[in-house]
Amino acid sequence: MRKFLILSLLLAGGGAAPLAAQDSSVTGRVTKLEKEMKAVQRKVFPGGTAQFAEPDIRAPVIPPPVIGDPASNPVADLSERVSALESQVRELTGQSEQNAFKLRQIEDAQTRLDARLKAIEIPQVQPPAMVEAPGVGAAPTPGATSDTRKTELAAIQKPKTADPADDSYTYGYRLWAAKFYPEAQTQLRQTVEKYPKYKKISSARFWLGRALLEDGKPAAAAKELAANYDLSPQGERAPDSVYYLGIALTRYGSQAGACKAFATFNDVYGATATPTLKASVAKGRADAKCK
Repeated sequence: MRKFLILSLLLAGGGAAPLAAQDSSVTGRVTKLEKEMKAVQRKVFPGGTAQFAEPDIRAPVIPPPVIGDPASNPVADLSERVSALESQVRELTGQSEQNAFKLRQIEDAQTRLDARLKAIEIPQVQPPAMVEAPGVGAAPTPGATSDTRKTELAAIQKPKTADPADDSYTYGYRLWAAKFYPEAQTQLRQTVEKYPKYKKISSARFWLGRALLEDGKPAAAAKELAANYDLSPQGERAPDSVYYLGIALTRYGSQAGACKAFATFNDVYGATATPTLKASVAKGRADAKCK
């Protein structure tokens, strides 16, 4: 009987020894981590005081095992994790397919827009003789400037503010408004080339195209107006540029190109343009005999 008790105690002690060794091992690792953390703190914060907070790492309190407490099923846990991962993969795949579809729609719309713009027949060389549109008189060349013209030109005020780009643009527009078209072309082209990042660059290019158009140069005007739309499709004067591109091509004699320009206007700006501009486009289509 005495031997049986001794044997039972030995067996019980043998079962507890591994648990005690595991607890000692975990405690030792946590103690080592705390020491290493304090060493890092001393290096990062030399001369630290007692105000420095203690590390949040503490040796975990391991509750004593409850005899008879069933362990979790590792196969069930693994299956649950795999199911969660599969659900995430399906969700990400669906989002990726939606994004790819939207991207294809944007690319298709851009391709159609580029094709329509390239199809517009913009002449490369100005014809030797141009017929002026009714009511539009070509301004005389700078070399033939009369004394009266010089006086009128000098009367146009040149703005001088802290914004040289805006001064250049404003003066060019004033020249256009006064129908000094050759001088306006020179001034506005200088603005466009010297200040490409100007906040009103869309307007500067637009009025340059208008100055060329009113000066009896529809071919050159078409190039400038098409470039303005191409470079700044969302610019403040982009819709007007497309409309006057159609007008310039009509005056040049390219009704087909004009109709394509008006169609581009309706496709891109038809829903947002002002009623006045849309009415002008409708009249332009009628003048060009667009179908």
